[in-house]
Amino acid sequence: MRIEKPVITGRLLRRYKRFLADVELDEDCAGIGRRGEVIVAHCPNTGSLLGCLPERARVVLRDSQDPARKLRCTLQTIEVDGALVNVDTSLPNAVVTEAIEAGRVPELRGFASLRREVKYGQNSRIDILLESPGRCYVEVKSTTLRVGAEARFPDAVTERGRKHLEELANVVKEGHRGVIFFHVSRADVEGFKPADEIDPVYGETLRRVHAAGVEVLAWTADVTADALALGQALPLRW
Repeated sequence: MRIEKPVITGRLLRRYKRFLADVELDEDCAGIGRRGEVIVAHCPNTGSLLGCLPERARVVLRDSQDPARKLRCTLQTIEVDGALVNVDTSLPNAVVTEAIEAGRVPELRGFASLRREVKYGQNSRIDILLESPGRCYVEVKSTTLRVGAEARFPDAVTERGRKHLEELANVVKEGHRGVIFFHVSRADVEGFKPADEIDPVYGETLRRVHAAGVEVLAWTADVTADALALGQALPLRW
C-alpha cells in the first residue's frame, strides 16, 4: 500500500498523553516548520509502544496537507534498532485487505466477497468479512512489540482484545470461520507469541479459543517511509 500523502522526517523527543508526540524536524517543511523546530504530531496508537520509543529515534511523519487540522502531521513510522516500525494502527486493516484481495494469504483465498467494518456480535464490527462460500470473520490486530526475535501481542492489558477473541469463538460455534490476524508492523522478527508477561489472561484466552477452532495467523510487514505491505507468515510459538 502506497502512502499517498507527503512524508517528512524528524527525531522523536517524547510521546505523551497517548496520542501526542513531540518531533524535531530534520528539514524545512512549508506550512509546518523549519529544520530543528519541534512540532506536535498525532500518534495514532492506543498501545504502550513498549520498546518502540528510543531516545531521539528517527521518525517518519505523514503530512495531511490540511492547514485547518489541529495536528497537521501524523506519526507513522519509528526506527528501532535499525528497523522501521509502523505505529499507525489505521493502516494494517487496509494492508491485510489488499493482500487478501491479491491472493497473498493462502488461508484466506477463494472468497467471492470482501466487506470491511461489518456489524456483528455484541455491538462490535468485524474488520474483514469474507463470504461465498460461507462466512469468514477476520479480526486484524496491529502489534509492534518485539522480544528477542519474537513479535508479541499485546503490549498492554487489553479487555477489548479479549472481547474480540470471545466473539470470534462465538462465530465458530455458529458454524462460521473465525480468524485473528496479527499484523506485525515490522520485519525484524522470526516468530509470534502471546505476551503472557504483560497480559496473561489474553494469552490464556487466545490459546483457549484457538483450541476451540479460532484460526490464528501472524505476518510481518515490509515497512518503508512511503509504503506498507504484508511481508512473511510467522510461525506461532505457544
